[in-house]
Amino acid sequence: MKPLSLLIEILIILGVTVKNIEAEKYNKGQKQRNITTQVPMNEIKPFLSHKLERKKLSKITSRREYILEKKKNQHKIRIKGIQNKDLLKKNKNQLRNQAKDNITDEGDELFKMGIKILQQSKSQKQKAEAYILFAKAADMGNLKAMEKMADALLFGNFGMQNITAAIQLYESLAKEGSYKAQNALGFLSSYGIGMEYDQAKALIYYTFGSAGGSMMSQMILGYRYLSGINVLQNCEVALNHYKKVADYIADKLEKNEGIPVEKVRLTERPENLSSNSEILDWDIYQYYKLLAERGDVQIQVSLGQLHLIGRKGLDQDYYKALYYFLKAAKAGSANAMAFIGKMYLEGNAAAPQNNATAFKYFAMAASKGNAIGLHGLGLLYFYGKGVPVNYAEALKYFQKAAEKGWPNAQFQLGFMYYSGSGVWKDYKLAFKYFYLASQSGQPLAIYYLAEMYATGTGVLRSCRTAVELYKGVCELGHWAETFLTAYFAYKDGDIDSSLVQYALLAEMGYEVAQSNSAFILESKKAKILEKEKMYPMALLLWNRAAIQGNAFARVKIGDYHYYGYGTKKDYQTAATHYSIAADKYHSAQAMFNLAYMYEHGLGITKDIHLARRLYDMAAETSPDAHIPVFFALMKLETMHFLRDILFFNFTMKWKWMKLDNTLGPYWDFFVIGLIIAMLIFLLRNHHQ
Repeated sequence: MKPLSLLIEILIILGVTVKNIEAEKYNKGQKQRNITTQVPMNEIKPFLSHKLERKKLSKITSRREYILEKKKNQHKIRIKGIQNKDLLKKNKNQLRNQAKDNITDEGDELFKMGIKILQQSKSQKQKAEAYILFAKAADMGNLKAMEKMADALLFGNFGMQNITAAIQLYESLAKEGSYKAQNALGFLSSYGIGMEYDQAKALIYYTFGSAGGSMMSQMILGYRYLSGINVLQNCEVALNHYKKVADYIADKLEKNEGIPVEKVRLTERPENLSSNSEILDWDIYQYYKLLAERGDVQIQVSLGQLHLIGRKGLDQDYYKALYYFLKAAKAGSANAMAFIGKMYLEGNAAAPQNNATAFKYFAMAASKGNAIGLHGLGLLYFYGKGVPVNYAEALKYFQKAAEKGWPNAQFQLGFMYYSGSGVWKDYKLAFKYFYLASQSGQPLAIYYLAEMYATGTGVLRSCRTAVELYKGVCELGHWAETFLTAYFAYKDGDIDSSLVQYALLAEMGYEVAQSNSAFILESKKAKILEKEKMYPMALLLWNRAAIQGNAFARVKIGDYHYYGYGTKKDYQTAATHYSIAADKYHSAQAMFNLAYMYEHGLGITKDIHLARRLYDMAAETSPDAHIPVFFALMKLETMHFLRDILFFNFTMKWKWMKLDNTLGPYWDFFVIGLIIAMLIFLLRNHHQ
C-alpha cells in the first residue's frame, strides 16, 4: 500500500470513530431527558440532585473513556504506520542489497576473467586487456580489483604509473581492512615515495598488514628484526615471521608451484644489459631454436627445460617444452625421456596426468642410468602412483639417483629418514642428505634444514642459522617475479617503474634488489624522489647490501665516505670499509683504493711499502687491475724518486755542484730522458 492512501485511510477511520462516540453521547443524553419529564415534581429535587451527581460522574467517566479510546486508536494507527514504514524500508533495503549483490557478482566475474587472461596471456596487449577488466570491476567496488589497479598505478604497469592516485586508492582500501594496501603504504612511508618519510608509520602499517595475512609484510618484519632496522634486533621474532612465510612457500613447492627467480645485477653490466646470463637475448633464442630444429639434442633439452618452468625471460609453455623433449627423446636423450616422465607425472595442458606414461618414460631414462629417471621411479613407488606403495623400492631408486648427485633424490632420502617413511627415523642421516641437497639449492631441503635448526632436531639449535635458511626459502615466493618486470622496465628506460619495483624487493630483504635500487638512485635518473634524498637513500641501501655480503656494495660505501656523497667526507671510515672489502672479499678495487690512501696518507698513516704491496695484490687478484696498477706504481716510483732527489738537493748541496762540473749544466735533462727511456722499455716488455 502506498503511503498517501494509507494516510487517507487512517484519517477516515479516525473520523468515523469520533462521530460514533458523539452519537452515543447524544443518545444517552436524550434518554435521560425523557426519563426526567416523567418523574413527579415532589421527587424531582432528590432525583435531580442524584442525577446531577451521576451525570457529572458519567461525564468524567466518558471523558476518560474517550481519552483512553483515542490513545488506543492513535497507538494502533502509529503501530500500523511504523509497520508499514518498516515494510517499505525493508523492501527498499532488499532491492538495494539485491542491486549491490548483482553489481558485486558482476565485479567478481570481471575480476576472475581478468585473472584468467593474465595467467594465460603471453602478449602485453592481452595483459592490458586484463587491466581494463580490473578497472571495470574496481569501479563496481570489487576490492581485489581495486588492489590490482592500485598496484598497476604504483608500479607503472603498461605505462599507468601515477603514485598520487595509487596512494589515494591504497588509503581507501586500507580503511576497508586490505592488508595489501597496508603493506604498500608501509613501503611508501619507508622510502618517502609520494608520502612523508616516516619509519614509525611504516612499521605500524607493516604490523597491521602482517596481522591481516600479508606474506610480504611478514617477510619485511622478519628482515627488520633480523637486521635491527628501526626495531631492536631480535632473532626469535624474526624467526617467527620468516617461518610463517617459509611454511607458505614450502607448501607451494610441494605442489610443484615454484617460481624461478631471475636476479639480474644492474651493477655488473650497466653498458650491455642484454648480454646478462640471467636473461636470454631474443637473437640468441632464435639462434638456439635454429640449432634445435637442425637436431642439436643438447639445445633441444635446454630449450625444453627453459619452457617447462619459464626461465631466462621465456614464457612457460608446456607445448613447446614437450615438443623439444620429444625431439630429443627420439634422438636417444635420457634427460629428455626423464623430463617427459616428469611432465606426465605432474600433469599439465600439453601432457595430462598419466602415471602409466610417466612410468614408461622414467623407466626408459633409468635404464640408461639417468639420475632424473631413477628419481622419478622412486617417486612413483614412494607415493604409490600407478604402482603399489613400496618404500624399499623407492629407497633403492633414491639412493642410486643420490649417488649420481641428483639433489631432488638427496632431498627425498633426507625426508624418508626425517619422517621415518619406510625406514627408522634417523635425524643425523636426514641432516646429511638435506645438507647435500641444499648445496645445490634444493629449496625444500633448505626448508627442512631450517626446521631442524629452529627446533634443535638432530642438531644444536641455532636461531640465526634457521632464520638465514628460512629467508632463502622465503625469497622463492611469487613476488620474486617482480625481478623480471623491474629489469625489463629498466631496460626500456622506465626508470621510475623499475626503481619502485626493486625498492619493494629491497625492503623485503633481497640483496640484489638493494644494490640495484642503490645503483638506480645513484644515477639520479629517477623522478619520484627529490635529488637531495637520492644519495642518502642509496648509501642506506648500499649499506644493507654490504651487510648481506655484497663486496661491491662495501666498496661503494667506502667511495661515498671518501667523496662525501650523501654523508660527510670521512677518509678514516672510507679506509675501514675498503679494508673490510679487501680482507674479507679480496676485492681488487678495494685493494687499489686502499693502496692509494696509504700512498697519500689519507685517513691512515702514510706507508709507501704497504701501498706497493696492496697495488701488487690488486694486480694478482684481478687481470683487469693490471694496467691501472702499472701506471699507479710508475707514478708512485717516479714521485718517490723525485722526492729523494729533492731531499738530496736540500741536504747535500755541495754534491750538486760536483755533478754540474762533471756532467755539465744540463745533467737534469739527461736524468729525465733516462727515466722516459726506462718507461718505454717497461711498456714494451709489458705488451710482449
